[in-house]
Amino acid sequence: MKVIRLHARADLQVQDEPDPIPGAGEKLIQVKAVGICGSDLHWYAESGIGDAQLEHPLVLGHEFAGITETGQRVAADPAIPCRQCELCRRGHPNLCQEVVFAGHGKQDGALRERMAWDERNLFPIPESFTYADGAMLEPLGIAIHAVDLAHLKSGMTVGVFGCGTIGLLIVQLARLSGAVTIIATDRLVHRVEAAGSLGATKAILAEGGAEIQAVMAATGGRGVDIAFEVAGEPEAVEMSFAAVLPGGKVILAGIPANDFTSFPASVARRKGLTIKMVRRMKHTYPRAIELVSTGMVDVRSLVTHRFPLVKATEAFGVAQRRDGIKVIIEI
Repeated sequence: MKVIRLHARADLQVQDEPDPIPGAGEKLIQVKAVGICGSDLHWYAESGIGDAQLEHPLVLGHEFAGITETGQRVAADPAIPCRQCELCRRGHPNLCQEVVFAGHGKQDGALRERMAWDERNLFPIPESFTYADGAMLEPLGIAIHAVDLAHLKSGMTVGVFGCGTIGLLIVQLARLSGAVTIIATDRLVHRVEAAGSLGATKAILAEGGAEIQAVMAATGGRGVDIAFEVAGEPEAVEMSFAAVLPGGKVILAGIPANDFTSFPASVARRKGLTIKMVRRMKHTYPRAIELVSTGMVDVRSLVTHRFPLVKATEAFGVAQRRDGIKVIIEI
């Protein structure tokens, strides 16, 4: 089978390898679609992410869907928790310290023709779904978890700072949750336009921090109840803290390139803010499937580019330049 391995920074190579042999409790999947995520781009551009560094040629890809040997079309949760530790038993498998995650560290991911995966992490998808729809359930699951952490209530005002895939999904979920004002910002015009079409009541082009005036004007000088930072950039973090009202919440979902997130402590302290970090997701796949199958969340329009497996380097180049929104590799 064909496999794409990352050998060094920006060095993806096509290799021929034997098919994997499923272990106990695993199923063999013919991979059909893999999304390129922001964390994949960190691996590609920096040979690592946070404190995890490339130690051997790694198969990237954790947003994926495919078909089992018995013909079942499935989407896969890329995080396999130990299911035995205290955190897992308390219902927080996303915080499991022994988690095995596809395309991270020593665990190969989905940029290959076939892979074996824990059958408990495979979720049947409806016939109405494309395989790309199935791959999009993973970022949707993260967006759902971020909104869960915010405890968003009807009538609230929300800011979404960063309109990549997850940011645009949060825009949609905020609308479904009853937010009356949804302000979205991004540095790229096409993403700002997408935010407006997907439910943002005010979509603003981020330009050197000047957008705070537009945010405050849109809220009558009040600020937002909840700020979702989804860019991983210092400017978006600072804007989130500036835009949220006293007593509000800042939900940090972006992954910074240098593994450090900073914010003005005086602002956070004087406002008495609640700050929460998003760690992947938990128990969200059934909800994600229902939201997409009923048409309440649009994932399909977020897919702007598609490439075959052998053009993975070109696909990563497009994703790295932020030319579109979601890049999918189809196998």
